[in-house]
Parts: sequence; structure tokens; C-alpha cells
Amino acid sequence: MKNARNWLLGLAAVTIWLLCFYGQYRPTALGLDAPERAFSAARADAVLARLLGPERPHPTGSPENAALHVRLLGELRRLGVKADSLHTMSCYAETRASATTCATITDIIGEVAPGTGPAIVLMAHTDSVAAGPGAGDDQSGVATILETIRALKAQGMASRHPILALFTDGEENAMLGASAFLADPIWRARVGVVINLEARGNQGRSFLFQTSLGDAALVDLYAQAVPHLATSSLYAEIYKILPNDTDLTPFLAAGVTGYNFAFVGNVAHYHTPRDRRENLDPRALQQHGESALGLVGALAQSDLVRLKSGDAVYFDVLGLWLPRLPKSWALPLSVLAFLAIALAGWFGERSPRSLRARMRGLLMPPAMLVGAIAAGFLLHEIAALISGNGNPSFANPWALRLALTFGVWSVALLCVALGAGAAEAWLWIAGLGILVAALLPGFSPYFLFPALVAALLLLATVRASERSRRIATATAALVCAVTWLDLAATGEAIMGLAAHPIFTVSAAFTLIALLPLFAEAGAKKPALAAGVLALAFAMIAGFQPAFSQAAPQRLNLHYIEKQGRAFWLADAVARLPKRLREAGHFSSSVETISPFWRGYASNAGQVEFSAPYATGYRNGDAVTVVLHGSRDADGMMLAAPPDTKFTLKSINGKNFDGLPPVSRLICGTPDCAGATVTLELRKQDGLDLIEMRGGLPMKGADLMRARPDDTVPSGSGDQTLLIARLPIPKP
Repeated sequence: MKNARNWLLGLAAVTIWLLCFYGQYRPTALGLDAPERAFSAARADAVLARLLGPERPHPTGSPENAALHVRLLGELRRLGVKADSLHTMSCYAETRASATTCATITDIIGEVAPGTGPAIVLMAHTDSVAAGPGAGDDQSGVATILETIRALKAQGMASRHPILALFTDGEENAMLGASAFLADPIWRARVGVVINLEARGNQGRSFLFQTSLGDAALVDLYAQAVPHLATSSLYAEIYKILPNDTDLTPFLAAGVTGYNFAFVGNVAHYHTPRDRRENLDPRALQQHGESALGLVGALAQSDLVRLKSGDAVYFDVLGLWLPRLPKSWALPLSVLAFLAIALAGWFGERSPRSLRARMRGLLMPPAMLVGAIAAGFLLHEIAALISGNGNPSFANPWALRLALTFGVWSVALLCVALGAGAAEAWLWIAGLGILVAALLPGFSPYFLFPALVAALLLLATVRASERSRRIATATAALVCAVTWLDLAATGEAIMGLAAHPIFTVSAAFTLIALLPLFAEAGAKKPALAAGVLALAFAMIAGFQPAFSQAAPQRLNLHYIEKQGRAFWLADAVARLPKRLREAGHFSSSVETISPFWRGYASNAGQVEFSAPYATGYRNGDAVTVVLHGSRDADGMMLAAPPDTKFTLKSINGKNFDGLPPVSRLICGTPDCAGATVTLELRKQDGLDLIEMRGGLPMKGADLMRARPDDTVPSGSGDQTLLIARLPIPKP
């Protein structure tokens, strides 16, 4: 009977996780017959079909990109929106990649509604990566804006502020269109607030994952205006750490107020040929549009100056509610919750326990947390070793998910013997909340909000019956479970089970709050059984195919000519597919062809192409070179030795002041093949000059046929790289 209680509590936790993972509150996709004033995913999808046309990749500078711009201008004319274009060379430096990226871009700006003062800007980017057609990233954002414009016009809404639609180019290169827009003083002066629409996948909820600093008023407006919520202050904390950027990045750096939205489900299709319209989730599109339309409507009547305020901490509860507090309150309230729980534990003690018993109880939460993390690493490593891939659950997560579940459950059953009470469990949660509030405040509500509920309930039942106290403990545990298991479900949707600590840590905190309700007797044998099941499912996970046609392996192939030799190079994946290895006679280990290209290499026979070259001169530290690439070039690169850096000063006579020193200059459009570049370079070392072409030469046909169905190019895709040494003129 006592074991049955434990398993029922575990089943309750699993049920809440299932609710969070599969039952997240999202809108129903509206059809073509939806009211004219409403956003309709079906109407947006029809726009998307017209925009994508033949659904080919359309990177910046390509003929497909230009054709898409023509189709976009046609859609704006259909809506009666006057459009302007901004055509220019743009550059953006990323110090963490030690690269300055440039390209000739074309932004399209639509005048959606008149008004006075600073404008509301709806933004999405028109370019795709070279490997995929970009239905999700980011033509879904473009189509969402166009359907939002249609709905706004149908509403006949009067706005206090102008409304602009900004369709940037070159986002995939390095936010070049957004940078060019901000570099234009006339356009920059018009911006009041920006809503950026992005995608990192093609399914799932549309998350508000980033805002400008001082976001309390922004989040309040979002909570009031958007019907289906999906956000957390934690996302912004994580995004600061990740090496990712969007078009909103340069706007935030310029001090512009902004919101950043993206749906992030099914990352397996992101930046690959699978990013097609047929794979796009209409409910994701619907939520994207409802968020944009609701926010624009609210912003249209708001004082934009008042949107800059203090920061808040928050997370949504199942998409239905957005509890939030000023960030400055997080630390004092965390301390208050801790003290209240300590008082409840002190005055609520019915039968005095020995010091040893108290210490054992206090050991339960850290033991549960450390044990769950260790189980996650162990089980994932077992699956990875059997699979031969670092992310063995990429295509088939079910077995590893069960392994982690039983692993954490085994740890929980072992921790029952420590005999922790509710006060001991919640003191740890509240105590960690104090630490997190001090160091990572955006994460603090996951500790603080459940701890506040627990503090109130435990204090209220200090003198109540044992039954009332158990109900209070169960209620607080339920709040904790919904909080943490929703984070686990969201984390898996975003990162997959490769980020298994998100899963195991979230489950651990749920169980820490539940364990005081467990029966202590007879838990060791069920713990052993759960551990055996965890190991069994981890091994099953290892034998599952790591990749599939629906969730393929990312693997680019390169043809490289350098110093009179030709190479094939396959990306340095954990396990190169056998058929591809044999077809290309690739090396058994990873080799380095240049500082920027490593992988499995093989001889590709005779060179076929003329190497690029450059002519130039030096004037002190200023080195000017004229690049000479072929008409087939998609772009050019200048790369310095690892210990050498240079600073871009100008391209084709356009000056770029204030850029940091870097090791690479990437000029990513075909016109770069004849660019005149001026650098500040003090050393006499030569540079590598690289001509970049999309795809492989004809002699790569056998390799292309040998590529398995569960393997796809991604990002920049398969490339031909012609590398020549560029001597630097002496002073």
C-alpha cells in the first residue's frame, strides 16, 4: 500500500509532464473563412506559398533572392502599402567569431500606417541560408507580417504612431540588413519600438524569448495584449550566453526598445532542405500572428516613451497566465520566503526529532539533485557510447526519455530513506532561490514563485491537523511540479535531450517537493527495479538510429583547391556514414586543411579551376587590394594566420569606421569577386584569399549519390573553396 502511494505520486508527476509537453495552450489555426479582422494562419500560408514560389534557397545576392523581393513588392502593392528599398554594402563585426562579414543587401520598407512620432516597426528577414528554402526561417515571419498588415487594415485601426514593415536582407550573413537600416540616419530616427519575428525550427509555440532592457512595461503590455502566452525571463538570461544573434541584436545595441519572437520546435529542420512550407506547423504560424497583431494593436495606443522601465522576472504558466514581479523584488522576497519556511518548520514540528534525523532530512534535496544530474550524464553517456553519436536521441527521443525518467525515479526512491520533511525540502528550494536571485535573477521565479506559495501554505497550517498539513504540502508540490516540468518540456522542445540536465534537474526539483509525501518503507527494491529499467532503456536508446529522414544528420561536403592540390572534405561529425566514407575514400580521422576547415579528407585528383588572386599596394598600415574572383563566385574571404588580426576600413570606397580587429573578412555576395578592400594590417604576413562557390563540381556527383537519405547539408551547405596565398605588399 505504501509503495502504491509512491508510484501514484510518481504517476502524477509524469501526468503533469505530459500535460506540459503535449498539452501546451496554443491557438487553433484559423482558416480562410476567418473574420477579416482576425489573423488567419491559412491566409498567411497562402501568402507564404506565393512568396516562396518554387521553394528554392534564396541567400543574399542570389537571383532567387532578387526574385523573392519582386514577389514581396507585389504582395505589398496588393495590400496598398507603399514600399521603399535600401540597397547598399553593409558590414557587421562579430568579435566572438573574429570575423567581419559584408554583403550588398536590399532592405524593403513598407509604410503601413501614418502617425506622428516614433514608429512601430514589424521586422522579419527575407534571405535564407544556402542549404534550405527558408519556409520557417524566415519567410514565415515575412508572411506573418503581411497577414498582420491585412488584418490591421481590415480593423481600420487608428494608430497614434506610424507603423512600418521592415523586411531585412542579409540576416543569415550577420544581421547586415538590420545594420544597414540603423546606419541610415533618416530611417534610424523614425524607430520607436521593434517587433522581430524569427524561427529556429518550424513547429511549437511562438516564444517571446528576448526583450530590450527595462522590460517590465513591455511584459505587462504583452500579457494584456496577447491571448496565448509563451515567455520567461530565463530565456533572455540564456540568450545572453548563447552564441546566437538575430536582427534585433543591432537594434538592442543601439538602445532601441524591442520584442523578439520565434517558434523553436523541430530544430532538426532548421537551416536544412527540410525547412519547407509543407513542414510548417499552422498553429505556430497562428500564434506568431496573434502575438504580432495583438502587440501592434496595443502599442498603437501606447506612449512608447513609457515602455522603458525597470526589469521584471516572470514565466508563463501553461500559456494561460503570466505571474511577474519587479526584478528588484526577487532577492528580498527570496529571503523572506526562506525565513517564512524556516519559521513554519520550527513552529510546526509536532514530534521533536534528533539532530541526526534533521541532518539526514536536510541531505535529501542535494542528494536528489546531484543523483538526478549524475543519472542523466551516466544514461546519456551509455546511449552515446553505443550509438557512436553525441546526440543519440536526435531522431528517436522516446527511449532516452524513458531512461531518464526511470533514472531520476530510482534516485528519488533511494532518497526517501533520508526522511525529509516539507520544511527541509522547501528550505533548499528557497535557499537556492536566494543564490539564483543574486546571481541570475531571470532564473529566480522558478524558485521564488513556488517557494512563496509553499511559505504561505506551510505557515497557514502550522497549527492545523496532519491532514491539512499534508494537503498544504501536496498543493505546494503541485505548484512546483507545474513550474519545473513545464520548463523540462520547453527545454526539450528547444534543445532536445542532448541537454538532458534540463530534464533531470527539473524533474529533481519536482520530486524534492514531492518526497515529503512519500512512504519510507519498502522503497529500495522498487528503486533497484527502476534503475535496471533506466539502464535498459539507455541501451535501447543507443541502438536506435540516431538520425532519420525526418530528423537528418547535418553534414556538409566541400571541394577545396589549395596550392595546386584538390581535396574532398566532409564535416567533422562523430560518425561519417559508411557509404559516404567509402565513396569518397575519406580519412579515418579528422584532418585540418586550413585553420577554418577541418574534417574527414581525401584526395580529389587534379585541380580544375583557376585560383583567385588580388592586386594591391600598401600605404603605411593601410593595405588596399583589388580582389579577382570568377563569375561563379558567391563570395570571397580574406583570412589571416591565427596570431594576426586586421581591421576593415572600406569596401568599394564605402568607409566602415569603428570596426574591431578580426582574423577574417567574409564578403558574401557575388559582387565581392571584384571588390576593392582596404585593411589596416601592421604585420607583413600574407593572407589566404578564398573564393566561395555554392555546391560541388561535377566530379562530386558520386559523393552526392552516396549521401544517405538521413543526411542533409545545412547552413552554408555544400561548397567549393578555392584557396590562394595573397602576399601583402611591403611598405
